This record gives sequence, C-alpha cells and structure tokens, in this order.
Amino acid sequence: MDRPTTATYVLIHGAASDSWYWHLLDAELRRRGHDVVAVDLPGEDESAGLSEYADAVVDAIGDRTHLVLVAHSLGGFTAPLVCARVPVDLLVMLQAMIPAPGEPPGDWWADTGFEQARREQDERDGRADDDVVALFFHDTPPDLAAEAMARQKDQAGTPMEKPWPLEAWPDVPTAFLLSRDDRFFPAEFMRRVVRERLGITPDEMPGDHNPMLGHPEELADRLDAYWTGR
Repeated sequence: MDRPTTATYVLIHGAASDSWYWHLLDAELRRRGHDVVAVDLPGEDESAGLSEYADAVVDAIGDRTHLVLVAHSLGGFTAPLVCARVPVDLLVMLQAMIPAPGEPPGDWWADTGFEQARREQDERDGRADDDVVALFFHDTPPDLAAEAMARQKDQAGTPMEKPWPLEAWPDVPTAFLLSRDDRFFPAEFMRRVVRERLGITPDEMPGDHNPMLGHPEELADRLDAYWTGR
C-alpha cells in the first residue's frame, strides 16, 4: 500500500532539555501538513530509567500511526526501545548517541572514544573549557541560545547506569542526520561511530549540536524528504 503524504513525527529530546527545543521544527513540520508529538521525558526524575523514558514516548504516541521517530543526542538510547514496542515506519537519529547491545549510556563516552575526539575538536576551535555556548550553540541565534541555557534542566543519572536492554538494533528503516558543525559531537567522530554501529553513511546538514534551533526549516525539509522520498 502506498505511504500517505503526511506522517506523525515523534520528537525525542536529549539530556537536560525538554520539548521546547523542538518548537521551531514543530511549527515547520505542521506547516507541511504533518502531525507532531514533541515528548517531555522525565529527565529530572532519579527514579526513571530508559524504560520509563520509552513509556513516556509510547504514552504520548497513543493510537497515532505512520510514525517517524526523531531522536536527538541522548534520545538515541530511548528511540530504539520505542521501535521495539510500537510500529514505527522510520527512525531518524539526529546527531544522536547510538547504543550497542548491553551498553549503559554512561559507558558510551569511553566506548566510542568521545573524550579524545572532543579534546582534538577543542584544540582546533580554541574553545575555553567554560564556554558552554560555544560548545553547544555557536550556530544558534543568540536569543535562542540564551533561552536554551536558561531552560537547562538537571539530568538524573539513573538512565546512564543500566545496560541498554535490546539484543540488536530494531528492524526499522534507520537514517542518521549529522550536524557537521557540531563541536560537542565532532563530525569525523560521528561519521566513524555511525559507520561502526549502524553500518551506514550519515546524511549531513549544517548546524551545531542543536540544529532544530539553528536550522529548523532545512531540518524540516530533510525530515519531510525522508518521508516523501523526494
């Protein structure tokens, strides 16, 4: 059966953040006729782990169909769990952490060689250790960067501790969209991780770690094209 022209985009945020990060992308996707579910994960709740994060997404989806999950950063550990529980047409990893079976999120950093990649990127950029805006929001409009910083939440450590429960990547079509200007997850580092863990070549677009704030229109075009095949 032919795919409908519109989808339901389920947007899963990363650590220490909330659904506000998606508000510009939400508007752009709706303008293109799609439904949007921007989920708030229980990130400040020390009793909530990845299973509870997946519960929050499944509950937010309800009975919607034609699902495209878009996972950002730490949301990459949650989205595949949702794919194992509800029918998902497409999973888009947006500058997201890619888990390995049995890997706690807290081990991902060392397992992937993140620290060395970050040190090398900081040396190239000449970034001061305490300049968080330059790390995460250098390509985000200043007013949005300031609001994002003001809205930052405490991230509970509980989801970082337990092994990722899936034995293999879910049988769902998966794309990876890479922000090639990201200083937190440097592009060359992410290209390698995507190749090693998903066996695919990522698609690339401009942007820092939060392209949904700096490039919402282009991001919406990319996501719409994934669905429509244009």
